[in-house]
Amino acid sequence: MAITDVAEKLLVPPSGGTFAALASSIRRHRLASVGLIVIVVLCLLALLAPLIAPFDPYHQDLYAVLSPPSAQHWLGTDNLGRDLLSRILYGARVSLMTGLLCTFLAAAIGVPIGLLAGYTGGAMDAILMRVTDAFLCFPPLIFILAMSAALGPGLSNVILSFALFGWTGFARIVRGQALLVRELPFIEAARATGVSRFRIMWRHVFPNTLAPIIVAISITVGGAILVESGISFLGLGVQPPTASWGKELRVGFTYLEVVPLFSLAPGLMISLAVLGFNFLGDGLRDALDPRLNGFDR
Repeated sequence: MAITDVAEKLLVPPSGGTFAALASSIRRHRLASVGLIVIVVLCLLALLAPLIAPFDPYHQDLYAVLSPPSAQHWLGTDNLGRDLLSRILYGARVSLMTGLLCTFLAAAIGVPIGLLAGYTGGAMDAILMRVTDAFLCFPPLIFILAMSAALGPGLSNVILSFALFGWTGFARIVRGQALLVRELPFIEAARATGVSRFRIMWRHVFPNTLAPIIVAISITVGGAILVESGISFLGLGVQPPTASWGKELRVGFTYLEVVPLFSLAPGLMISLAVLGFNFLGDGLRDALDPRLNGFDR
């Protein structure tokens, strides 16, 4: 075994305590616990939608259009006679999948950029951060609307647009952490033993930036769900007959006085999802902030 490999094993700081602190803080943080429960329940509803949905979400019963809640249709039916509860359960799949996919694509772009900028510094840092600032100048919603006008409405355009602009937050967070970590003694020791720059970044610097990345992911997922719902509400997201919370909210808004649950039910699901991820992110932030550790929330 090379001397650099031996040195690396001795120089890497322990990381198990971070995840133990996360679990402990979530248990102690009431809002974070509630957020985690909400997220788990919503994910289970989305995964088990084919098993628990009482009807086919695309089946139309034109004799039961806009019917109120009943023993057969717990939340009533929509304007085409489709079961609203089934539509909401299947809509959870689209909204949650979009939020997670948008966030992880944005993180996949922003984390390497921020890590490279923060660790290398100098001209590379200046160039990458100016590019990041340039992207921050464009309003993401306006860009999504422009892409939809140019390429046509669709969920793929929403995901692509969010990823193209959502990475900037991850890049700035990781850069800030990398600027701190690169000056720590164990990084200096790794350089002294001859470890390559690439290996130091991914074996030593990157693991020490995971905590704020996890918090940012949790909060960004909620924001991505809100963006997808807003775009679908405008009719530029998923297209009929696919179910999504934002699209159900848009159609139900027309019949708000006749069937209130047509809009209230998907709106409540959007609110629960966004609040759940935000509560979880708040709890994770408390777990990783040394000024707040040890205080019950």
